[in-house]
Amino acid sequence: MNGVVYLVDDDPRVREALSELLASLKIDHVTFASAAEYLGYVRSDGCACLVLDVHLPDINGLDLQQQLADESCPPIIFISGHGDVPSTVRAMKAGAMEFLTKPVNKDALVVAISAAFVKDLERRQRMADLAGLQQRLALLTPREREVLPLIVAGMLNKQAAAFLRISEVTLQVHRGQIMKKMEADSFADLVRMAGKLGIPEPDRTV
Repeated sequence: MNGVVYLVDDDPRVREALSELLASLKIDHVTFASAAEYLGYVRSDGCACLVLDVHLPDINGLDLQQQLADESCPPIIFISGHGDVPSTVRAMKAGAMEFLTKPVNKDALVVAISAAFVKDLERRQRMADLAGLQQRLALLTPREREVLPLIVAGMLNKQAAAFLRISEVTLQVHRGQIMKKMEADSFADLVRMAGKLGIPEPDRTV
């Protein structure tokens, strides 16, 4: 499996046992005894997952999950000596990949790590695709940025032109430039791009 496992657990015996497992499977990994150690580590910008103990000495693992929610956090697999239902529900609702109780079932952990790597690769691909779309969007002129939401909302050229108080011919020129700069293969393709970019619906009352 191509990826890095970040293991955060304050129990040295757990870290050692899981580290040996990961090493035997030739899975790159880095271990931490606390949340602070993990937060202070400069991660590589590659596929990864986080195996996180719920009960840590400095911060609760569930609170750390919440803290990392707005960042480019890798998928999280929780491990806990106490598999209580509320913690499991909270973790899964917040997007955790899996919640395993100690002693950790090695096969279940390996399956979870494999799934987490796939999920992280998919997330990275989505981010790369979005970054590419944003770069193309930046090529549009201010007027083309005004035209884009109108046409993807389904307005006819004549309607969009009247809305912007420009000629229909000018509108068609802008539309052609938008298709070219966005590298859209079809109108449907352009609509999908706009959806991914979160292009808002036009305010037709203006």
